[in-house]
Amino acid sequence: MAKAGQQIRAAGDERPRPRNVSREEALQLEGYRHACHVMLYAPTAAKLFDRIPIRYAVLMMMRFDGRLGFPGGFVDSQDVSLEEGLNRELQEELGSIFDTLKVTDKDYRSAQARELPQKGVTHFFTKELKLEELEAIEREGVCAKDHGLEVMGLVRVPLYTLRDGFGGLPAFLSNNFIGNSKSQLLYGLRSLRLLREDLIQDAMWSSQNS
Repeated sequence: MAKAGQQIRAAGDERPRPRNVSREEALQLEGYRHACHVMLYAPTAAKLFDRIPIRYAVLMMMRFDGRLGFPGGFVDSQDVSLEEGLNRELQEELGSIFDTLKVTDKDYRSAQARELPQKGVTHFFTKELKLEELEAIEREGVCAKDHGLEVMGLVRVPLYTLRDGFGGLPAFLSNNFIGNSKSQLLYGLRSLRLLREDLIQDAMWSSQNS
């Protein structure tokens, strides 16, 4: 079994996969670009059709390139910290609510480094909100600087599977995701225990085989 952080090559694929690194290791890497993204989520008691628990509202966004991803972006050398750079991006993408609703170092979850197609590190944050805060982000997002440009709209991740075995999370996972955002989503659901592992596994299988 490959150790955590080891580069693994898939059969027939010569490109090294992203490797897990600590925050401290990531910041010591030279010549790498750093990008920060956040999974914003909130618990909800709502039920679809009054019978299917929604569990959590989890936000992702449709990007300008037609792919799904998390809010955030590149952190430049003028930023004092990863969090400062991320909050700047969130203000541009999601609106002025992030003048006060800040992502902090306590929300930091993981980092992955890659060498190809260019040297880069993706830092992943998760932040639990109150449902009314998440709904405010959805409302104000249409007034954000990047709405209709880099951000085509916000979407919620369905954390359920319908009776047909494909509708809901399996269908959502069949979409096209940018970079490692799909693996970040699955990592977030698992590490925060937003969804049982067996339900995640079933959804992944259905997305690949339906």
